[in-house]
Amino acid sequence: MRRNWIKINLHQSKQCSSSVARLISLIANPTSSKVSRQSSVYNTFNKSMSTSSPDQLEGLIDSNFYPPEIKLDPQRDSRTAVNLEEEYTILQRSLSVEKFDSRKFSDAYIICKAIRDNNADFGDKTQKFLSKFREKLSESLVVDVLKLLQNAELAVKFFIWVGRQIGYNHTLPVYETLLDIMGCNNADRIPDHFLREIRDDDDKEVLGKLLNVLIRKYCQNGSWNSALEELARLKDFGHKPSRMTYNALIQVFLEANKIDSANLLYTEMANAGYKMDPHTLGSFAYSLCKFRKWKEALEIINKENFALDTVLYTRMIGGLCEGSLFEEAMEFLNRMRCDSCIPNVLTYRTLLCGCLNKGKLGRCKRILSMMIAEGCYPSPKIYNSLVHAYCKSGDFPYAYKLLKETGKYGVRPNSVIFNIFIGAICGTNDIITPDKLQLAEMAYGQMLEGGFVLNKVNVSNYARCLCEVGKFERAYNVIREMMSKGFVPDTSTYSNVISFLCDASKLEKAFWLFKEMKKNGVVPNVHTYTILIDSFCKAGLILQGRKWFDEMVTNGCSPNVVTYTVLIHAYLKAKKISKANELFEIMVSCDCSPNVVTITALIDGYCKAGEVEKALQIYSRMKGNKEKEKEKENLDVGMYFRGKKIESLEPNVVTYGALVDGLCKANKVNEARGLLDVMAFEGCEPNNIVYDALIDGLLKNGKLEEAEEVYSRMCENGYNPNVFTYGSMIDKMFKDNRLDLATRVLSKMLENSCPPNVIIYTEMVDGLCKVGKTDEAYKLMEMMETKGCKPNVVTYTAMINGFGKIGKVEKSLEIFKEMGMKSCAPNYVTYSVLIHHCCAFGFLDEALGLLEEMKMTYWPLHMASYCKVIEGFNREFLINLGVVDGISEFDSIPVIPVYKLLFDGYRKAGKLEVALELFKEMSELSSLMDKNLYFLMIESLSVSNRVDKAFELYGDMISKGFVPELSVFVNLVKGLVKVNRLEEAIQLSWSLCGMDIRWLPYDNKK
Repeated sequence: MRRNWIKINLHQSKQCSSSVARLISLIANPTSSKVSRQSSVYNTFNKSMSTSSPDQLEGLIDSNFYPPEIKLDPQRDSRTAVNLEEEYTILQRSLSVEKFDSRKFSDAYIICKAIRDNNADFGDKTQKFLSKFREKLSESLVVDVLKLLQNAELAVKFFIWVGRQIGYNHTLPVYETLLDIMGCNNADRIPDHFLREIRDDDDKEVLGKLLNVLIRKYCQNGSWNSALEELARLKDFGHKPSRMTYNALIQVFLEANKIDSANLLYTEMANAGYKMDPHTLGSFAYSLCKFRKWKEALEIINKENFALDTVLYTRMIGGLCEGSLFEEAMEFLNRMRCDSCIPNVLTYRTLLCGCLNKGKLGRCKRILSMMIAEGCYPSPKIYNSLVHAYCKSGDFPYAYKLLKETGKYGVRPNSVIFNIFIGAICGTNDIITPDKLQLAEMAYGQMLEGGFVLNKVNVSNYARCLCEVGKFERAYNVIREMMSKGFVPDTSTYSNVISFLCDASKLEKAFWLFKEMKKNGVVPNVHTYTILIDSFCKAGLILQGRKWFDEMVTNGCSPNVVTYTVLIHAYLKAKKISKANELFEIMVSCDCSPNVVTITALIDGYCKAGEVEKALQIYSRMKGNKEKEKEKENLDVGMYFRGKKIESLEPNVVTYGALVDGLCKANKVNEARGLLDVMAFEGCEPNNIVYDALIDGLLKNGKLEEAEEVYSRMCENGYNPNVFTYGSMIDKMFKDNRLDLATRVLSKMLENSCPPNVIIYTEMVDGLCKVGKTDEAYKLMEMMETKGCKPNVVTYTAMINGFGKIGKVEKSLEIFKEMGMKSCAPNYVTYSVLIHHCCAFGFLDEALGLLEEMKMTYWPLHMASYCKVIEGFNREFLINLGVVDGISEFDSIPVIPVYKLLFDGYRKAGKLEVALELFKEMSELSSLMDKNLYFLMIESLSVSNRVDKAFELYGDMISKGFVPELSVFVNLVKGLVKVNRLEEAIQLSWSLCGMDIRWLPYDNKK
C-alpha cells in the first residue's frame, strides 16, 4: 500500500531559503576540502556550547542531505559564515537548546524536543525539520521517541506522521508503546478522539491493527471485560479481529474458566475462516477435558484438521486429571499408544501431578511403576512433593521407601527431601509412636551418610521427639552431628534443645550443651538463660540459677520479668525471703515492672514457704484493701505494690488457684472454700486446677460431703474429673483402708476414658503393698505397662519395699534388675530400701554390692539450704556446679544411714573386717560420726579377741572429742581378760576406780 508523503520544497528563491537548511548544508560534510569553513563553524559552536568536542551535533543533521538550490560556492560560504552565529541562534531558539550533554545528542531526544517545543504544532515547520530524519526512521527510534514524549496527544500526532513516511511500516512494539502511552494499562478506556484522529488518516488499516493489538494486550493482562469492550469498538469502527486476536480472546476466556464464551468466540472465528494455533487448541482441549467435555474436545480437534500428537494428548490428560476423570486419563494414555504417540516424561509427569494434586496416592504408585518401566523419571520437585503427600496422608513407610530408593527413581538425594520426611514426623504436637520415630532415625542416619543437614526448625523438632521417648543422649548429640556436616546452629536452636532437655529433667545434658553453646561462640539470649534458671531452681539448684542470673547481667543480657519471677519464686519456696525481696527491689530499680504472674508467684511462693498469712495480705492488696493496721503490721508487703501499674493488677484464675492450694495445704479449707464463692462473684470462673486443689484439701481434712459438693459443681460447670481429681480420691480411699472404693474409682477412670497416670498407679501399688497384697500390686504394675504407662522409680521402689517387708528379698532383687533392663534408674531411696531388706534378712553380700554400685553411679547430697536432697546427678556435674566441695559443711548426708545398715549387719554377722572398712568410709564421708558406732565396734572387737584394734579405735574416739560410757571400759576389760591379759585388765580396772568419773546413767534401750 502506498503511503502519502510530504514533499519539502527547497527550490524556492534564496530569499525564502531557510536559515536552518543553510546551516545544515554548511555542517553536512565535515570532511569537505573547505577546512577554513569547517573551522569557522566549529569555532562558532564552541562559543555557544559548554563542551569543546567538534562532534557534539552528530545525529542532529542528515549527513547526506544537500538542498538542491544550495551549491557549494566558496564565495557564498564566506558570506554566510559572517552571519553563522546569528543562524545558529535561530536554530537554538527553534529547538530550545539551553544546555547539551552527551545523552541529549540522540536522534530520539532531538525529535522529542522539537515536537514538544512547537506546542503540538505539526505544521510545515515541524514536519520540515522532522523530514531530515526520514532515512533514519526505524522501529527502535520511533519507540524511543514515543517513550520520551510521554504525552498521548503528541504521541498520536507523531505516530500518524511517522506512518506516512515512505519506507517505514509500524511494527508491534510501536503499537504497544503507543497504547501504553495512551493508557491501556489503566482501568480507563482509551479516549475515542485519539482513535478517530488515527482513523481519519489516509491509511485506514492502521486503526484496525492498533485495536487488534490493544485487544491482545488486555488479553495478556487477563482483562477479558476490557478485551470484549475493545472488540465491540473494533467492529464499530468497521474492522475485523485478526487470527491472533481471536486466539488471544479464546485463551483469556479459557483462563477465566468461561468455556461457553470461548465456544462462542471459536464459532465466530471459524465463520471468519480462521483456525486456532496449536497452543490455543491445546488450551481449549485442556479446558474442555477439565469440564468433562472431552468428546467435544475431540470433535473440535477433528474440525480443525489437527493430528493428535504427544503434546496435545498430554494437555488433554492434564485436563482430565484436573476434572478428576482418572479412568478416562488412563484410557487416553492407552489411546496414545494406539495412535503411535509415545508417552514421554512430560506426559507421565502431568498424569502423576494430576493424581497427586487430587490426593489419588494409590494411582500415583501405579503411575510411578509405569514410568520406571518406560525409562521415565519424576522431576526432583515432583518427587519431593510425592514424599510430602505420603507423609501428610500418614503413609510413612511408603514415604520412607521413596526416600530410600531415590536412585531407582532417577532422583539424587537432597537436603530438602530429608527435611520433608523428618519434619513431617517430628513437626507435629502429637505423641510420636515408636514406629514413626524409628523411621525418622533411619532417615536421619541416611542423611548423615549423605552429608546433608536438617534445617533449624527440624533440628529442634527432632531433638524434642528424642527427648520425649527418653533418648536424651541422642538428642544431646544432634547439634554436634549437624555441625560436623556444616550446620551452623544459632541461639534459638540451642535454646530449643536445652528447653527440651530441661523439660525432661535432664539438667546435666542441658548444662553441658549450654557450656558447648558458649564454647562455640553462640551468645545466649534472655530466653536461654531463663529456661536454665527456671529448670535448675525447680530442681533445688538455686545457687546455680543465681550464678546464671549474675552472668547474664554481667554479659549485658537484661533479664525480663519472667527471669526475675522464676528466681523470686524459687527463693520464696526455699524460705529465703530476704533474697527474694532483694531481687524484687533490683527488678523494680531496673524499670522492669512486675506483672500479675509475678504477684501470683509471690503468693504461691509464700504459701509453699508456709507463710500463708503473708500470701493472703498480698492477695488483699491486689483486691485494693489498704487498711492502715495491716500496712503497719506488714510493711514489707507494701514493697510489692509501688507504682500505678502494679496497683491496677487484678487476681486471675491462676492467682486464685495458688491461694486455694496454699490454704488447703495449711489446713485452712474453709477459707479456701470461701474463695470459690469470691471467684464466682468476681466473674472469674474456676478451672480444673482450682477445683482439684480444693477437692484434695477437703478430702485430706475429712470433709467428704463438702468435697462431693465441689465435685458436683465442677461437673455442672463442664469440667470433667481428671487424673488429679481421681488421684485425690484414691489417696483418701487408701488412707481409710477402703481398697474396694479405691478399685471402684480406678474402674470409673477407665470407663470415663481417663487413663490413670503413673502417679495414680503408683499410689495403688503402694497402697496394696502396705496391706500385704503384694501379688495384686505386682499384677497391677504389669497391667499398667500393657496400658502404655511405664512404671517409674517410685513405682518400682514401692514394689521392692512391699516384697522386702514380707521377706521376699529375692523377688525384690529380681525387680531391681528388671528396673535396669527397662532403663529406669534407681535413686537413693531405692538403694536404701533394698539394702535395708537385704541386711534384715542376711543378704549381706548383695547389700554390699548394692552399696558399691551406688557409690559408683550415685552422688546424693543433702542441701540443708534448699531443704531438698539433690539426687540423680553424676559427680562431674556436681563438681562443675561447685556443690560437692561443700559436702563436709553439712551434717546430714543421706548415704550414711545406708552405711549404718550395712555396718550393723556385718558387725552382727561377725564379719568385722568388712564392718571396719565400712566404718572407715563413714568417718571419711562425715566429719560428725555417731559415737554409738564407736561403742558398738569396740564391743564387737573386744568380744572377737581383737583387743588391740579395739584400743586403737578407742584412741581415735577420744581424739575426736567423744566421751566414753562405762560400757566401753567394761567391754575393753572383758576383752583383755578373754585374751589372758589379766594384769592389763586389773590395771585398767584400778585406774577406773581411782578416777573421779561421773558416769552417765545407763540407757537400757541402747
